[in-house]
Amino acid sequence: MGERRHDRYLPGFGDVARRRQALAEALVARRVAVGLSQTEVAARMGTSQSAVARLESGQGDVRLSSLERYAAAVDQVIDWRLGGPEDPEAGLATRLGPPARGDDVR
Repeated sequence: MGERRHDRYLPGFGDVARRRQALAEALVARRVAVGLSQTEVAARMGTSQSAVARLESGQGDVRLSSLERYAAAVDQVIDWRLGGPEDPEAGLATRLGPPARGDDVR
């Protein structure tokens, strides 16, 4: 009892959920740091305040495009890394969001 279906079929799912929650908390911290309300972020994203609240909750399955738009709304980028648990620093890294000033984008 207490074991969830995804725990049995998706080992490590709890780690994913914790990372998702940590990302949501980082987004909220940035929004607060730059002095924006959820309504202001929603306007910059072209969505509703309730959609921003859902995204910030860290619950549910958020689209990457929504995360990109949120990051851009608070003048940030999201750095994605793809790698295995044995070497979390290895693998493919993709930077999402607007380029930093001075970045050479082709």
